[in-house]
Amino acid sequence: MNSSGAHPGASAPSEAASGAVQAGSLSAPPPQASRARRWLVSYPRAIPVAIFLAIAAITALSVFAIESNARAREKAQMREYAQSIASALDRRGTSFSSYLRAGAALFSSLEEVSPRTFRQFVSELRIDLDYRGAEGIGWIAVEDAQAAAGGQGKRATVRYIWPDTERNRRAIGFDMYSEDVRAAALEEARRTVRPTASGRIVLAQEGVGTAPGFLIVMPVFAGDPTMRDSERSLSGFVYSPFDADQFLSSAIDQAAPADLGVRLYDGDARTDNLLVAHSPGARQVQRMEQPVTIANRELLLVVEAAEAQALAPLSMVTLLFGLAVASLLMLLARLLTQQAFEDQARLAFFEEQHSIRNSLSRELNHRVKNTLANVLSILSLTRRRSTSLDDFADSLEGRIRALSATHDLLTGTDWSTTPIEAVVDAELQHFRSLSDEAVTIEGPPAQLAPNDALSFGLAIHELGTNAAKYGALSVPGGRVSIRWKLIGERLAEVEWRETGGPPVAETRKRGFGTELIEKIVAHELRHKVTLDFEPDGVRCVMRVPIRRRGDFRIRDGAPRAKQP
Repeated sequence: MNSSGAHPGASAPSEAASGAVQAGSLSAPPPQASRARRWLVSYPRAIPVAIFLAIAAITALSVFAIESNARAREKAQMREYAQSIASALDRRGTSFSSYLRAGAALFSSLEEVSPRTFRQFVSELRIDLDYRGAEGIGWIAVEDAQAAAGGQGKRATVRYIWPDTERNRRAIGFDMYSEDVRAAALEEARRTVRPTASGRIVLAQEGVGTAPGFLIVMPVFAGDPTMRDSERSLSGFVYSPFDADQFLSSAIDQAAPADLGVRLYDGDARTDNLLVAHSPGARQVQRMEQPVTIANRELLLVVEAAEAQALAPLSMVTLLFGLAVASLLMLLARLLTQQAFEDQARLAFFEEQHSIRNSLSRELNHRVKNTLANVLSILSLTRRRSTSLDDFADSLEGRIRALSATHDLLTGTDWSTTPIEAVVDAELQHFRSLSDEAVTIEGPPAQLAPNDALSFGLAIHELGTNAAKYGALSVPGGRVSIRWKLIGERLAEVEWRETGGPPVAETRKRGFGTELIEKIVAHELRHKVTLDFEPDGVRCVMRVPIRRRGDFRIRDGAPRAKQP
């Protein structure tokens, strides 16, 4: 007969295997789902953050691509705008260069250019002076032309200019050689015999004003046209003055409308070379440079656009949508992570309950077998020692009741451990109810294993029954004391002593209770039982194994997975 508290019976291996298979079936999801769950459980915070960062990175790349395309479109628009303005400027410069060439060809054949001849020339050319920026066409007479090669005593005076307005009359009589920029333009035109634009100047028409402008001049040589220009004498220049701001504005008006700034430089893009500026007014701008040639002079056209301080509408929508999607996916991943933890905890709980059920089944099977074995032993011994059927029935009933009382105690503690005091009190409760002073129970707290409690309770029942029939509890004034002490970490010594009862006979017949205590109980408790029938009363000393309560816990104490 097994004496431990939790050893399985013969069918335990097959039951354990079946339980393992069933437990495995509870926690065996599909491989892909299991792999995903493991990732979610292993990295509860990293997975949602990684998903958010991945979507945010994709959104950032999308916004970057949209912004790059927007910048490329802006640059293409600026390039197209610059080319259209440069083309308009070139057309205007070429048109007036053609007018001046025609005037030079006419005046070179005349000995003197008179006011009447000049006005007739201008009217016959039908020059379109509606071009904004052009002040008109004039004639510059060169005096002391014989000294042109040496450049000493030379004067280039404005004689005529058309249209004859108050503004243009301010230029009449102005000596072009009196100012270096104008003089350099005249000399360059004389040398190249081509319409030539001057650098940045303030037109004589401005009076006291400082608005920038420039001239386009064409030399006129007198003499035989078949002669080389270097052999002919310089008689004067045909020229056109231009207001730089109006000249540029007219070209801008001919280009496609755009919210862009425009600057026109005489040469490099330096402040002292600036002819005119139509700036967008922003601190941070992006620039597009476009060279343009007007009347044999290189100018630089700069188109400016204010840099965007905010994202484009499409970029903003993409950014907000991407962040919203990233946040939702992160929240979803977080919820899935929490669900995975809950599923894991639920599976662990189911496995624990399944394990408990299997353990309880095995424990119950073992307890029932032990109890039945005890009942069979009691039945056999009772039958051999009984003298009549009534005696047999009474003895058997009392012993079965003793087992039942201890069973009730074990059931109340989930078949873990039971205090010695509770076992003694349950078995002697009937005798204590008759006289509270007849039974004394004393001892420190000590816990018994389930099987040990059954055997110990049976022994107390037999001792109590014997005392009630023949010993101290059979007469008034008799006393029974049950005292125990700890004699080690795992062992308690219990002493049963009767006093005040009838004298014990020296010779007596050995009864069933004696054999039950000395054989069955001693075997179950794994320690020898001393039973002495002294003259003043029975004395029984038993050593009972004690256990800590945790030694008989069925449930697994491993902590469950904590939620993130």
